[in-house]
Amino acid sequence: MAVDIKSLNHNQLNELITKAQVRQNELRKEKVSKLREKINALIKAEGFTFDDVFGARAPKSKRAGTTVAAKYRNPADPTQTWSGRGKRPRWFNEALKAGKKEKDLLV
Repeated sequence: MAVDIKSLNHNQLNELITKAQVRQNELRKEKVSKLREKINALIKAEGFTFDDVFGARAPKSKRAGTTVAAKYRNPADPTQTWSGRGKRPRWFNEALKAGKKEKDLLV
């Protein structure tokens, strides 16, 4: 299949490039899948498991969703705290505007 790319306009050329990239990705995924099957078959034929050869997979990190200790506390409402990470809460900004310093708000 020969395509005369000199006869293609800009849109046609972009479409051809996009289709070629999609096909390239499909071929790569197919090749990886076949290789994975070959490796697993070889491992089984030798009497081992994937974990025996490559080691057990590390457990997923439990870090996501963990809480961080409060660093600042609202003097007007002690139930409001802030860890010092992320966007500053309104009460923190208002306290700074009122003349307080960051060290005055530390827990």
